[in-house]
Amino acid sequence: QVQLVESGGGLVQAGGSLILSCAASGSIFSINTMGWYRQAPGKQRELVAQLTIGGSTNYADSVKGRFTISRDNAKNTMYLQMNSLKPEDTAVYYCNINWRKSRFYNYWGQGTQVTVSS
Repeated sequence: QVQLVESGGGLVQAGGSLILSCAASGSIFSINTMGWYRQAPGKQRELVAQLTIGGSTNYADSVKGRFTISRDNAKNTMYLQMNSLKPEDTAVYYCNINWRKSRFYNYWGQGTQVTVSS
């Protein structure tokens, strides 16, 4: 089993910064992709940023230049540095890890609330 625990959410004013962390534990395949998704009220969950074990990144257009994803492979921990936050960034942010080994494995954290006030 795999567990993902997010931390670092909270309330911040527009223009401020937050750092989210996600600690993964359990039976994790070494070749994996970790990512952050978010879901705002009444909207579908969307990809924010992804980072492969090899270092390739993928960002949503809405966060490019403001958010930075990183990971510490030795600790199985992922981070999301969020700068210049906007009210539209308000959402529950979810950590995700996935890999393919015989079949597709996909795990989610419980989510952490980020609220940006105007």
